Amino acid sequence: MRKLHIYTKGQVDFITKNVIGKSCKELAEMVKEEFEINLTERQIHTFKKNRNLKSGLDGRFKKGQKVWNKGMKGLNIGGKETQFKKGQTPINYRPVGSERVNVDGYVEIKIKDPSTWEPKHRVVWEEANGKVPKGHVVIFGDSNRLNVDLDNLILITRRQLSYLNKNNLIQNDADLTRSGILVADIFSRLSQLKKG
Repeated sequence: MRKLHIYTKGQVDFITKNVIGKSCKELAEMVKEEFEINLTERQIHTFKKNRNLKSGLDGRFKKGQKVWNKGMKGLNIGGKETQFKKGQTPINYRPVGSERVNVDGYVEIKIKDPSTWEPKHRVVWEEANGKVPKGHVVIFGDSNRLNVDLDNLILITRRQLSYLNKNNLIQNDADLTRSGILVADIFSRLSQLKKG
């Protein structure tokens, strides 16, 4: 663990006076030269941060500043032999129709190049029934995200989904989940009747 440095008034005044336009590395070197103490860039950075001191340096190019790679076309680090050739397909390329399981556990299917993936359960449902209407979602009757059989897919409204989730009515059996949807509809209707 690094030893804590206690700054003298002279050191504080010196750093504060010289902070504008200087990097932490430059300030550390100046402090070393002036006071014969070794401070790291990190210590100078912390000093500036704790006292809300700004150097005015933001790492951006200033107007008229010359860049080191002006006039170069492309950057060839590693040489031509390590670069992709025109028309070459990457190692991780997956053809249209490929499937994968995403981080949330849903099966996705590639529907278009270069990289357009859709949830498979939605694709299966839409092939049989047409586009999913606005404000609706397709859920898994048995709550198994890998079971994309058409019999297991149920179209419901977002309001129904909210009620199902709130009351834990999505079960491990598609028939029980369908019953839960009916219960959700009944309670939603009762709620509407009470309101007006």
